[in-house]
Amino acid sequence: MKNNIISVFTKPWKNITAEELAEHVLKLGFNAIEFPLRAGYQAEPQNAVRDFPKFAGIIKCHGITITSVASDLTEPVFEACAIAGVQLLRIMADIDLKMNYFRSEIEWCRKLYNVLPYCEKYGVKVGIQQHSGAFIFTSMELLRLLEKLDKKYIGAIWDAAHSAIGYENPEIAINLLWEYLVLVNFKNAYVKRVSDNPATFYPYFTTGPDGVSDWKRCIDCLFKKGYDDVICMPAEYTDTENVDKYKTEDLAYLKNIITSWSEET
Repeated sequence: MKNNIISVFTKPWKNITAEELAEHVLKLGFNAIEFPLRAGYQAEPQNAVRDFPKFAGIIKCHGITITSVASDLTEPVFEACAIAGVQLLRIMADIDLKMNYFRSEIEWCRKLYNVLPYCEKYGVKVGIQQHSGAFIFTSMELLRLLEKLDKKYIGAIWDAAHSAIGYENPEIAINLLWEYLVLVNFKNAYVKRVSDNPATFYPYFTTGPDGVSDWKRCIDCLFKKGYDDVICMPAEYTDTENVDKYKTEDLAYLKNIITSWSEET
């Protein structure tokens, strides 16, 4: 039976205390989280060294593990993660559309090269997640960037939804990034027409069974290759009024897929 840790990204629940957040996460059925160490949340980057370890202590007292944070690449964030015992820092790599793509890529190489001393000093790895829009988006784009960096410190985070709305084959995408893979995100989406004249299309984030990504296929590919690390479930839904309901249902849906895979193999 596969027993991967399943975490939830706590981005939707910014206006509650650490204690309330812990209780809420447990109620949803999770015992691990990814925390947005960003402005406006329970701990913020400008006070990361002071506040994040305190936050982490409260969370851990409730039996919850912080598997990763989403934040920026400043040294205090690395230090705070080290104090709190968090070893993975998630980022996205944005692309300046006014700049040649390759110049943006070079600039990201420079930024990431400059934080390698922080990774080594604090024992924290950086994971880059591909993201639709003006970001490094496709798995091949992400691979191009990673091949220029030290995989001991910089890794890949594969996102099922963003990969799927880029019409990527999950077997190909996962194989491309496998050597660098440090985390996978399981959310789902489809592209929806949101306006006319001119026609405009935008990702609509939906529930597990209802998006472009086939989670059964993704799990099969990951597990056959031996993936045994964390699966993060970003609580991202365009219908923000029903996040809690959808997240509980999607957790059950994902667990059922994992159980069925174990029984069939």
